[in-house]
Amino acid sequence: MTAERTGTVGRGDDDEVRDTDVERPLGLHPYPGMDRDRRWAVITGFLGAVLAILAGFLPVHQDTTRVQWTAGPDYASVTAPLVSGRPLDLTITAPCAPLAQVPENTIVFSTLPEGAPGRISDGLVVQRAEDAAGDPVIEVAVRNITLLSVPLSTLRDPGCETLNVRAETGILVAEFTGLERDPDDADDAVRAAVPGAMRPQVTGVFTDLTPVTAPDGLGASTVEVTVDSRYSSSPTALKLVLMVIGVLATLASVVFLHRLDGIDGRSHRRFVPRSWSRLSGVDGVVIGVLGFWHLVGANTSDDGYLLTMARSAGPSGYMANYFRWLGSPESPVGWYYEILRVFAEISTASPWMRLPTLLCGILSWLIISREVVPRLGRLARTWRGPRWTGAALFLAFWMAFNNGLRPEPVIALGALLTWSLVERSIATRRLVPGVAAIGVAAFSLGAGPTGLMCVAALAAGAREFLSMARRRARVVGWAPILGPVLAVGLALLYTVFADQTLAAVLEATRIRTELGPSLPWYGEKERWEALFGVSADGGVARRFPVLLMLMCLVLVTAVMLRRGKIPGAAAGPSRRLIGVLAGSLLFLVFTPTKWTHHFGVFAGLAGALAVLAVIALRSSTVSLNRSRWLVWAALCFVVGLSTATNNTWWYVSDYGIPFSDSFPAVGGVQVQYVAFIGALVCLLVAGLIHSGIVPEEPGAALWRRVRRAAPFLRTHADTPAARRRADGRSRGIGGTPLTVVAFSVVIFELVSAVTAVFVQSPAYSVGRGNIRALSGEPCALADSVLVEEDSNDGLLSAVGAGPEISLGAGVVNGFAPNGLPDSITVDSAEASGALATSESGERDPGDGVDAGTTGGRGAVTVNGSTVALPFGLDPDTTPVLGSYRRGPQVAAELTSAWYELPARSANRPLLVMAAAGRIGNGALRIEYGRPGRVGATGPTDFEVMGSTTPIDVGPAPAWRNLRIPLDSIPEDAQVVRVVAADGNLDPDQWLAVTPPRNPRLRTLDEVVGHTDPVLIDWVVALAFPCQRPFVHNGGVAEIPRYRILADRESSSAANWWQSAGGGGPLLWTRQTVEAITVPTYLDHDWARDWGSLQRFEPLDPDATPAELLRGSEVRWGWTTPGPMN
Repeated sequence: MTAERTGTVGRGDDDEVRDTDVERPLGLHPYPGMDRDRRWAVITGFLGAVLAILAGFLPVHQDTTRVQWTAGPDYASVTAPLVSGRPLDLTITAPCAPLAQVPENTIVFSTLPEGAPGRISDGLVVQRAEDAAGDPVIEVAVRNITLLSVPLSTLRDPGCETLNVRAETGILVAEFTGLERDPDDADDAVRAAVPGAMRPQVTGVFTDLTPVTAPDGLGASTVEVTVDSRYSSSPTALKLVLMVIGVLATLASVVFLHRLDGIDGRSHRRFVPRSWSRLSGVDGVVIGVLGFWHLVGANTSDDGYLLTMARSAGPSGYMANYFRWLGSPESPVGWYYEILRVFAEISTASPWMRLPTLLCGILSWLIISREVVPRLGRLARTWRGPRWTGAALFLAFWMAFNNGLRPEPVIALGALLTWSLVERSIATRRLVPGVAAIGVAAFSLGAGPTGLMCVAALAAGAREFLSMARRRARVVGWAPILGPVLAVGLALLYTVFADQTLAAVLEATRIRTELGPSLPWYGEKERWEALFGVSADGGVARRFPVLLMLMCLVLVTAVMLRRGKIPGAAAGPSRRLIGVLAGSLLFLVFTPTKWTHHFGVFAGLAGALAVLAVIALRSSTVSLNRSRWLVWAALCFVVGLSTATNNTWWYVSDYGIPFSDSFPAVGGVQVQYVAFIGALVCLLVAGLIHSGIVPEEPGAALWRRVRRAAPFLRTHADTPAARRRADGRSRGIGGTPLTVVAFSVVIFELVSAVTAVFVQSPAYSVGRGNIRALSGEPCALADSVLVEEDSNDGLLSAVGAGPEISLGAGVVNGFAPNGLPDSITVDSAEASGALATSESGERDPGDGVDAGTTGGRGAVTVNGSTVALPFGLDPDTTPVLGSYRRGPQVAAELTSAWYELPARSANRPLLVMAAAGRIGNGALRIEYGRPGRVGATGPTDFEVMGSTTPIDVGPAPAWRNLRIPLDSIPEDAQVVRVVAADGNLDPDQWLAVTPPRNPRLRTLDEVVGHTDPVLIDWVVALAFPCQRPFVHNGGVAEIPRYRILADRESSSAANWWQSAGGGGPLLWTRQTVEAITVPTYLDHDWARDWGSLQRFEPLDPDATPAELLRGSEVRWGWTTPGPMN
């Protein structure tokens, strides 16, 4: 990025600015050593380009992982959850004779444990079973297909040697060797082969056999699994050396091209002008707001996703997409995530991890104010108004979209830098800035698919760049120019294939496309529907900058089409800026996913556009009063549309935010109505002016005419010089309305974030968590979530009644121990909120419901119920009563015994009770009291002091923990009791209760700790930076002990994204562990549904991690073990 002295660039007389595209004659003359520079530019340029292309084909060291299990002598099951789900190949061998002696109903081998929901449908099972006639057989079944069912008598045939099962790419074969049978006799088959992708899912090797029950000789049986570890690779020495040579050659080619640029005889100038070091008032405001927002502002939806990827990349050996796509790498995009990986190795605290984003924001503004604004012409340089408007729109974009870990800030910076370099190349008539722009565009594309917008910036300046290249090619030839251009443009391939092969990247791309989401270009409407929806994707902060940018684009384009240029602005850069933005919106259509956070890439260019829009609104452009009213109408309409939604943010960023669940209002009047009325008034006035009913000339100008006609009314303001200055200011509307509205939204966002900190205190908020992180307490939400480590601890004791009768010791009508349905179904809307319908065809209705809260049957409880209790409640001590019944319905009521309240303590702040059903309108209350009459053995009666309704966070009718803060119960209260009533005769209206408890609570950080592996859902991961995410290496994952989920709405989205259908970790966790929901509460924010904590219990608690046989093989870039799955 070199600048040269070319005279005054962009300066002109009065309101006109010279078009910097007009080429001035430049002499191009050879210089001493030019032939040498030409040769080296050709050699290094094409060498760098060729080596970049070869990077994907060069060999790598690919890690190999195998599981080799021998049955005897221990017959111990082992776990090895495969991230890919299915292995490259699997081989089972077992001798025939011992197989014939296996006990009845015994699983000999299985790739999934007992209790796994997909043991038969997804796994492979070798078992002793019975055929239709009741005769014993050895059965081999895989993925719901019975391959072989061979009678035991056949296995006792002396010729039968072994059972061999082989599953590999394209075929699955099972056979008993040594036996000869008629292949046309289906009832006597001893060999079966199934073509196609029939490899079973593997989470380990499991068996029912023990050293006691296993027949002699079966211990020689083996199971071998070759794990798909194609992505665990590292460059060979050859590849590393050639890539280093390629990078050095690319850099050298740019140096030689820089020297060839000197054939015009002009000297080179500073890379960064001295003016960059001088800060103005607007610079201070922008940098200050960015820094303040970095601490208190909202984050983005995928921050936890990228943080977990960065944290797990080290142990995994590559940057895997942790939550989807079978652990595929992020290549061909994602070099930016490697920066996050380095940061995560130092600290995972949110302010630290988001530091690159803050630096991108500051650098983007410095480029706007120092590179972009001066190139837009004289008015942009000398008039402070456009800078303030550009700053306002830039901040509105950045605060809404770019305060997280997503790549949009990097791409926004890259797009802005690409266009700036193109403009510098055109202005200085030099090729090197243009070549640098190509490199920046390539790496912007490598940061994310939306980086494709940088192609628009290159296309906008392509004509001028090619013109310069042709002129230089007449002197130096085309090869010295094309070589560096190709080398720089292809340099991204070094990062794409740094440790991956071409075959691996192509397979990862195929997996992403097949598993999705991958929408075609005409699915772009999904993005705009989300933007105009009432959700975090379409909140006030996100909707406003996008709509204002579109308004500015329409305005500037209209002025440019009408006048051919914008008076006061440089024509060439202005046209190209419009072209870049229009092209970027077009290229956005071709991104495979359609999320609103992609709009963050427009932050820098939108700021530049706002500068140009203010110039377009000058007097000489919008000189008609009618036009001004139309602009005001458009601005009011933008404000109305922007405020016709909630002020909603993602997950914890929404805690305490004003108007997070309602449309913004002032004094009870919604802003949208005021704005829309203002738009209608402005349109009406514009129509009246257009029709001639209202005069065109503004009132202020009319008054000046009167003063000029009446000398006695004249003042100093009527002197010729003052009149010229006044006319220049008054014509048009300037940028004041745009600036005021944009900064109003920025201030509204800042005030909302600050308000949230104070409203939530002492409860958790994003700002409070970030401030605590700076003081050395980085664990964020984990320090505020309180956990019932033992849900049976603190169960209140009933006065004068045992646990078997305590719930019904008072009045009980219509309540029964088994008064619950066999299964509790939660509506999708109740379980998942607004997200339930976004992929309604791909989600289960109960995706947002906590594990173990949907009923069923379990152990008999102390009061004779067979209802499955939630949250790990002990049936031996916990009674349950419910009002559900089949047949004729009756009104039900319940009054329990009095329960003693224990002494108050800081770590037992809540009274909690597990309940189910639809509870509302005071159907369930807790009465509190004190002793009334006292007998010789203690109180015999109690006085009711009052009652309170427990806090219910849902979802109904599933089991959930109702809670009452003890500080809401008078301190002199000594007992409580449960009072319930179900007078609704609708069969779906019922309720069930358990006794109250006063549990001991500890923080989630204390319970889960920092060392146990945890499945931290991508929605919540940034809020739990101290918990350790489970890792995988060599294609095998470690089994997590806990899972942390978000609130119901977000966990529904996470469950779908991480599901088996998407190749996420739920593919194998649901086949390996049983989830038990642990009761949790958000400290001092008891009514908040923050999310949930699940404890994972292994389905086979005796299974141990398999011993992995690791190795390494050299693989060339085109070799592949076959398609995954």
